[in-house]
Amino acid sequence: MVDDFKDRAEFFLVYISEAHSVDGWQTDSNEAESIRIKQHTTLDERRDAAKLCAERLALRIPTLLDEMDNRACEAYSAWPERIYILDPDGKIHFRGGPGPYEFDPGAARASLVDLLRGVDA
Repeated sequence: MVDDFKDRAEFFLVYISEAHSVDGWQTDSNEAESIRIKQHTTLDERRDAAKLCAERLALRIPTLLDEMDNRACEAYSAWPERIYILDPDGKIHFRGGPGPYEFDPGAARASLVDLLRGVDA
């Protein structure tokens, strides 16, 4: 999706509190990949975890950090993962379901196409 629309939309990942911390809900897949992250207690720890995430997933979009008060996560009900599309005025155009079970990039893509059609009209 990023490659298809990078000239017409901005894409960001917002790194929030760790969904699979070793002192919380560590997953078998993280163990298998030797990913062992404690829940962040400082912004530096969150930044380090975000860097690891970006490297391991080979992300090509900018990663932003939620503050330690988790205000972005709370405002957008983002835990553990969610896709949002905002219109040019910053209003929510698409609010995806919570991941992993309702995480639907296809629905997000269709919404972005719809939004861009309206912007171009």
